[in-house]
Amino acid sequence: MEAKKRKVVLTGGGTVGHVMLNKLLIPCFINKGVEPVYIGSKKGIEKEIIGATSIKYYNISSGKLRRYISAENFKDVFKVMRGVGDARKVLKKEQVEFVFSKGGFVSVPVVLAAKSLGIPVYIHESDITPGLANRIAGKFATKIYVTFKKTLEYVPKGKSEYLGPVIRDELKRGYRDIGYELTGFTEEKPVMIVMGGSLGARSINTFVRENLDALTKEWQIIHLCGRGNYQEGLDNPNYRQFEFVKKELPHLLRISDIAVGRSGSNAIYEFLLNEKPMILIPLPLSQSRGDQVENAEYFKEKGYAEVIQDEELDLETFQTTLDRIEGKKDAIVDCMKKFEGGFRPESLVNLLLDGEAQR
Repeated sequence: MEAKKRKVVLTGGGTVGHVMLNKLLIPCFINKGVEPVYIGSKKGIEKEIIGATSIKYYNISSGKLRRYISAENFKDVFKVMRGVGDARKVLKKEQVEFVFSKGGFVSVPVVLAAKSLGIPVYIHESDITPGLANRIAGKFATKIYVTFKKTLEYVPKGKSEYLGPVIRDELKRGYRDIGYELTGFTEEKPVMIVMGGSLGARSINTFVRENLDALTKEWQIIHLCGRGNYQEGLDNPNYRQFEFVKKELPHLLRISDIAVGRSGSNAIYEFLLNEKPMILIPLPLSQSRGDQVENAEYFKEKGYAEVIQDEELDLETFQTTLDRIEGKKDAIVDCMKKFEGGFRPESLVNLLLDGEAQR
């Protein structure tokens, strides 16, 4: 009789940060002979990212979780309840060993469904303070893994563990000659990599383009502007824009001297692990719950970054901050070299599977 196929459910969505670790775990589970199945929303970014892989993807209903009073909250209660029912059907059908959740609105019904069926739940929290979804889900989790040591102050003791950032070895495999070939840049001027990206970073994209002539007097700029944000007509030999990069990123990081961008934990830890001093411009409170502000201030305290608030972003402030970074660049890099911690995707998969074996 053929042995039953081992399966796990991965969930999380709403932002790239709630999906990318799951994507990195997929091949690791497959290499272990375990089939990963994904539960996500019907229209979220997770459907696009995970849809590009070969694994099963199930849509469920998911309501938005708000931290403020709104008439929409009433409707969304029913969406979450429907999502729990949807998720229960998937979990029963697939007969999974456990659920691994990265957070986001869609993860809550999945976690609640798993708890109702007695299925273990493992959660990963990337930011210093957990978002609303993980605060709810954490009450039902078997184990909570965190990226920042400080997060241990905000999650249930006894079932929480510090892992640090995910280590992507491929980002260390960049070559300078390929980086210069991709950009058309030279070694004669320093290179700044700017991660603009999604709609939430529109102000960074606008700032760079409006001040391009001034910024490129001293710098060559790699601008990762995000899908649909490419702007024609910017003819400047010291400026190269990309909507999105994948295999090119290691080479672009290799030639970069400084990084500029938002302060989502995935990106800033990649800058840290690649020893790139950074200027962080966190999403303002008007556009977020404040997690990026917390992440940025933490990195500044650790000596890895300088911070500019979004509403204070102008050429004079940026130039002053850039000069400050340049004046202590060697000290920042030395500080980054001392960082210890982090995990590779395959080690987390081993940890999860070993944890289940010991239950």
